[in-house]
Amino acid sequence: MTVYDNRFDANEWFIVGGLVIGLVWTIFLPKRFSRKHLFIYFMCGVYSGFFFDHSLGVLPVNFYDVNDRSSYQVMDFLSYLSYGTVSYLYFYTYDYLRLKPSRIPVFILVWSLISTGLEWLALLADVFHYQHGYKLAYSFPIYLIVQSCWIFLYHRLEKGRSLA
Repeated sequence: MTVYDNRFDANEWFIVGGLVIGLVWTIFLPKRFSRKHLFIYFMCGVYSGFFFDHSLGVLPVNFYDVNDRSSYQVMDFLSYLSYGTVSYLYFYTYDYLRLKPSRIPVFILVWSLISTGLEWLALLADVFHYQHGYKLAYSFPIYLIVQSCWIFLYHRLEKGRSLA
């Protein structure tokens, strides 16, 4: 096990601050979705963060560690919840804008850049510790793919809601 830090410092404050800001936005934005869809959209971020952190950040590949230790900590769980607020804001913005199909790739590109920027800030705060040659640029195509899948999910769920 690798230990990067033993103090409550920048990485923990980054996660707590991001989670609080995201939850405030999530709670106080005008309601656009049913509770079921809100939960699904929130969990998209939690699941995606968990999936990739436990696919790319564990043996045998182990391209990065999260937070102060290479082992799982409570703060890691809070970081997954902050991913949930970002995914909810993604779906909320998409639903609010009601984009024409020709604009969807631009939306995905912009949000993938935003997500990469947030990861860069997290990297500066020592939330992530890259290793084995992993670079921030490698995350960008992952965001493109994940957020494209989210658009597909959104349309499947909203189509089902309109049929009900």
